[in-house]
Amino acid sequence: MGEEIRSSQFTPEDHARFRQQLEAETDLLEAWFEQERFAPVGNVAGFELESWLVDQRYRPSPTNAEFLEMFDNPLASPELASFNVEVNSTPRALSGHVFSAMHNELTETWQRCRRTAAKLDNEIVMVGILPTVENEHLNLANMSKMERYRALNRAVFRMRQGKPIVLDITGVEHLRVTHRDVMLESAATSFQIHLQMAQRDSVRLFNAGTVLCAPLVAMAANSPFLFGKDLWDETRIPLFEQSVAVGGFDGAAFGPIRRVTFGSGYVRHSLMECFRENREHYPILLPVELTGKPEEMPHLRLQNGTIWRWNRPLIGYESDGTPHLRMEQRVVAAGPSVVDEIANAAFFYGAVTALANAPEAIETQLKFDRARDNFYAAARYGLRASVNWVDDRQIALRDLILKILLPMAEEGLTRLDVASSDRQLYLGIIRERVETGSNGAHWQRAYVAKHGRNMAQLTGAYLERQNSGEPVHGWTV
Repeated sequence: MGEEIRSSQFTPEDHARFRQQLEAETDLLEAWFEQERFAPVGNVAGFELESWLVDQRYRPSPTNAEFLEMFDNPLASPELASFNVEVNSTPRALSGHVFSAMHNELTETWQRCRRTAAKLDNEIVMVGILPTVENEHLNLANMSKMERYRALNRAVFRMRQGKPIVLDITGVEHLRVTHRDVMLESAATSFQIHLQMAQRDSVRLFNAGTVLCAPLVAMAANSPFLFGKDLWDETRIPLFEQSVAVGGFDGAAFGPIRRVTFGSGYVRHSLMECFRENREHYPILLPVELTGKPEEMPHLRLQNGTIWRWNRPLIGYESDGTPHLRMEQRVVAAGPSVVDEIANAAFFYGAVTALANAPEAIETQLKFDRARDNFYAAARYGLRASVNWVDDRQIALRDLILKILLPMAEEGLTRLDVASSDRQLYLGIIRERVETGSNGAHWQRAYVAKHGRNMAQLTGAYLERQNSGEPVHGWTV
């Protein structure tokens, strides 16, 4: 979904042509897996951060075209809505002072973002759901002026046979609204963590990443409010799942699977299973005419980009053109602060490494449906959730993180030869956040409980604390 396309109108011939090329590229990818053609280099880290442009009243400001022209950096790009932008990191080897380097780079990038936004009389905010966003902001007039987004909108509603999207979320309160375009999706912004994997390690790493969706979404929860309603700790999860509410083919072997999904099961033998599923169970949304050789996988990668697994496999390329495998962990909300984001990444990289290298594979100890149930419980209740763990035992999620996963994260980062100072600093932030229960969702609710439900005031106070650079567990109410 990252590249622009030439048209948003498609014919049956376009679908047939795209299908033929997708089939050929999928067959080629299967051969690559069998031949072990992927780069042997693993343990490379990176991220994408989505954010909001807001005006002086903290309302969404549809100015991303002007912002990006002024920002003038290839690592920044538009998102679906014209009030959202994305910035990317430089890939780095997971060793030494990697997290300090990521922290310094993101701090510098974020300060530049703030200066650029100020030139437009705007501010920029990293938050899972902007508290001031209203349903009326999410309209086609505020869609970024790119053909790929218009094409996505048409495709979703063609598959829905014109039926409107009904957003129905029951949390602390209940929200039900009807929407006639895909712009609801733009209300959810995230911090997406990437991990490049060697093929030999990719199955266990990917499955471990799936299991870690639950603790990650809870510790990083930062989206309790939508349209003024108090819903889930991480309301992004049901919001995104319902905003692109189209499924797979009728009669598919896995049933009515969805395009925004936790997945259909653990990977058993190779990540190729996900790409087979993409071909066999998901209709083509964007049958665009793409340039590029089959070895560049343009059609396969676009198809994969229109299937939003919360933990998603990716095909990328080294500078010499050698293909590589990556995992994109998508459950973490944007914000609350730069240092919180880097701490989330440090926890994930350490815990996923330790889980993937444990004597017994986690996927043999925790059934997939339990991992999925854990994820939705954690998204709804955050750090107050209780989850399933190995041997079918129930455990408070905070205890799971503090007593089991944080020591594993320390072990994993040590295994990766990450500097002791980085391990202590960033895992220490996670420990304090979890011990106090003070993630972004908790802070937002506490602020509203004390000051009232004024979403502009909440956003202003949140932004002031975000710009201080302090981790959220230290924010005052």
